[in-house]
Amino acid sequence: MPTVCPCGTGKPYADCCGALHSGHTTAATAEQLMRSRYSAFVLRDAAYLLRSWHSSTRPAHLDFDPKLRWTGLEIVSTTGGSPFNADGTVEFVAHYTESGHTGAMRENSSFVREDGNWVYLSAL
Repeated sequence: MPTVCPCGTGKPYADCCGALHSGHTTAATAEQLMRSRYSAFVLRDAAYLLRSWHSSTRPAHLDFDPKLRWTGLEIVSTTGGSPFNADGTVEFVAHYTESGHTGAMRENSSFVREDGNWVYLSAL
């Protein structure tokens, strides 16, 4: 496991997304869940990604492209998504390299609470 969390907070992985991935804690905000999901993509943690996906939009399984490496995350903006909201959005840019070429994926993601926990619903 990485020492520094891949999500970009600068915190130790074990004290950041690692605590969510292991199930020791749950995300307090939509942004925290977004960051943990990005880290799960970096680490290819399909179980966590599926567990943190809304039941109505969750795929049956995930396949990871072995040529794709996530290299950085930028949070552009957030709406709602606090401990006091039932929904929220996180707009982000995720940087990657694929077969030696750099790129970026921009998305505005929708998050909601399901059974009291933040989950990813869909891209807007």
